[in-house]
Amino acid sequence: MVPTSKRPRQPVVAVTGAASGLGRELLARLVSSADFRRVVAIDDQRGDVQEATWREIDVRDPLLANRISDIDVLVHLAGDYAVDSDPGERRAYNLRAAQTVLTASAAARVRRVVLVTSAMVYGAAPDNDVPLPEDAPVAAEPDTGVVGDFLEIESLVRRSLRSHPGLEVTVLRPAAVAGPGVDTVLTRHFESPRLLTVKGCSPHWQFCHIDDLVSALELAARGLVTGVVAVGSDGWLEQEQVEELSGIRSLELPAGLTFGTAQRLHRLGITPAPATDLHYVVYPWVVDCTSLREAGWKPSWTNEAAFAQLLELRENRTTVVGRRLPVKEATLTAAGATVAVIGTAAIVRQVRKKRRS
Repeated sequence: MVPTSKRPRQPVVAVTGAASGLGRELLARLVSSADFRRVVAIDDQRGDVQEATWREIDVRDPLLANRISDIDVLVHLAGDYAVDSDPGERRAYNLRAAQTVLTASAAARVRRVVLVTSAMVYGAAPDNDVPLPEDAPVAAEPDTGVVGDFLEIESLVRRSLRSHPGLEVTVLRPAAVAGPGVDTVLTRHFESPRLLTVKGCSPHWQFCHIDDLVSALELAARGLVTGVVAVGSDGWLEQEQVEELSGIRSLELPAGLTFGTAQRLHRLGITPAPATDLHYVVYPWVVDCTSLREAGWKPSWTNEAAFAQLLELRENRTTVVGRRLPVKEATLTAAGATVAVIGTAAIVRQVRKKRRS
């Protein structure tokens, strides 16, 4: 008698940061999937997805290993990437969370961990290939911004793979993320009165809608893509297309003036992001999503559609050098530019007024 082959047991998947944001979006998708036996939600507070099994714990807690002993796949989405967060506190949280998740997963014999960083780790440069292959060198400059956090997290991943060879880690690197609830230096760029360009170089814009990031995360949780995985819409938008779609005119400035002034303002605490973040709005960093494409994945959002929604979500805000201005201050910069050279006086007055009060 020929024995019948048994179907492999469906895995148990857990999501950290499951109560809100990207974690909540992925959780809602996974609980309706037939590919997982159980879906566990991990956060320091309970969320609203009732179909999941909730475990309330801070992901930085060393006892995390005890709470994930029955988990096969863990998707780590708990992180602080808010533009206006204190840089030191933000980095301390993000690195401690990633380190604890990786160590706890190895100790609990979790088979696979999935993390999200950003395609920004490739760096944005005037001579970048368009698009960049997934195996392109990590060439971003370490800084105090979120890019520095992503670089440190990926360094933790590499060390973890050496220390725990039995642990599989997949890192998703999305292009500029767009969609409801997304607030980054890149999305704020389009709240500015002008779009910054640097003389001699034309940016290329590629977006990753949050819906497509969620679908890519599900494939990674299922193990259909592994290693380093780039995520984004097909192709890219040229600067001329971006200006036409947004109705925002560009202002071209010399690179030295742009980055030098922005760096000085960041040192004074006037701008929330380091000057190196400006590289990502003036230089190309488009990625080729080879792994996902070979796995049969297709983005549901085009760059044009993702960008159109980004514009819809601006809600009449005005931002200069990454800092949002009150309405009365915004009127002072209506004819200004995105970066520190134009509109700085309004921001300086705002900061001084706050300090005096």
